Amino acid sequence: MEAITEFVGLINGFVWGTPMLVMILGVGLFLSLGLRLMPILKLGTGFKLLWSGRIPDKDKNVKGDVSPFNALMTSLSATIGTGNIAGVATAIFVGGPGALFWMWCTALVGMATKYSEAVLAVKFREVDDNGNHVGGPMYYIKNGLGKKWAWLGTLFAIFGSLAGFGIGNTVQANSVAAALSSNFGVPAWISGVIMMLLVGAVLMGGIKRIAEVAGKLVPFMTIFYITAGLGVLVVHIQDVPAAFALIIHSAFNPVAAQGGFAGAAVWAAIRFGVARGVFSNEAGLGSAPIAHAAAQTNNPVAQGLVAMLGTFIDTIVVCSITGLAIVVSGSWTSGENGAALTSYAFSHALPLGNYIVAIALSIFAFTTIIGWSFYSEKCVQYLFGIKAVKPFRLLWTIAVPLGAVSSLDFIWLLADTLNAMMAIPNLIALALLSPVVFGLTREYFIKKRADEAAKAQS
Repeated sequence: MEAITEFVGLINGFVWGTPMLVMILGVGLFLSLGLRLMPILKLGTGFKLLWSGRIPDKDKNVKGDVSPFNALMTSLSATIGTGNIAGVATAIFVGGPGALFWMWCTALVGMATKYSEAVLAVKFREVDDNGNHVGGPMYYIKNGLGKKWAWLGTLFAIFGSLAGFGIGNTVQANSVAAALSSNFGVPAWISGVIMMLLVGAVLMGGIKRIAEVAGKLVPFMTIFYITAGLGVLVVHIQDVPAAFALIIHSAFNPVAAQGGFAGAAVWAAIRFGVARGVFSNEAGLGSAPIAHAAAQTNNPVAQGLVAMLGTFIDTIVVCSITGLAIVVSGSWTSGENGAALTSYAFSHALPLGNYIVAIALSIFAFTTIIGWSFYSEKCVQYLFGIKAVKPFRLLWTIAVPLGAVSSLDFIWLLADTLNAMMAIPNLIALALLSPVVFGLTREYFIKKRADEAAKAQS
């Protein structure tokens, strides 16, 4: 077992190492430039489309299964998770405050990646035997690149189906059980059983039930956490300008050891800021487009504009709240790490701050289990057909309590490795299909300008 763990650890070091991070950022930057920074410049348009897409479209000519809003919430349910609380804290613990700056940079190019993923997911989606719309990297590889590339889509589906049981299920269940046990004294097995029942109840309804739950729970949990984080910033309001200055300075200069902080080179800030940023917002990993493929829309670009908001909300908003709270409070020199560091920052500024973090972590992790269930289910369906869906849902539900009570060091390592390996076929497909994305985007905005001109003349 030690030999296997060491071998997987070596692979993990490569797939989350410099080549992969350069590849993710490189493809994101290429797409950003090819789109002429459109995702950043059209952020307001994305929010308008999100707001107008709250209500399911009853027009039978509009293809899709869930509203554009709920498609994004399903994506965010899987994206906003332990990475926003524990992942940000770990990046700062290892790389210093400058890691947050590199997380922001990752998000800015990641918006173009997420936009492109969703455009392709809607463009090349299919309808399964149950009449549901299915899509994602495996489908836009098969339908966009042709049969000779189909093996690449199969690889993605294999990685996605296996990674989900770790990164999207057992690891999350374990995080919830640990948080509830340490803060509220709830035994891990009780947390596991309750989560199993809740997850099973949601999964039985398929994508429509998952999207409905996500549409209600994700906005609530995000606003709850952001409000608490802003409370920490208000308490330390006089330190906010200095915190921003420290973050920017540390992004380009080594940070000396101080307090419980061991010191960090600039490379550590870049590496862990980028890695934790990608881990948190999942831009380039290919998971989110699986959810966006189910959106009710006939226009791939419109859903892409909504999808890119996922990266903005996850990293620019939620991760920033965590990172700024840690920096302004001075907690980053405390020697704490992970969720304990975030909890330390909140508890020293707010009454019951540690409980707020525990509740937020539990809700975030639970919704990640729900969101990732859909991702892995569609990967399994792609590999084995519609008949595999019910057995998968049963296995997924049973895995929840097992994860809650188990030691998951190896599972975490394996899942983290497979999670990164999902990015390889997806990034290849994004680069090869980029002309399709650029073409559809040009057509959409040319038509939009023509419609606006005609409307102005009338």
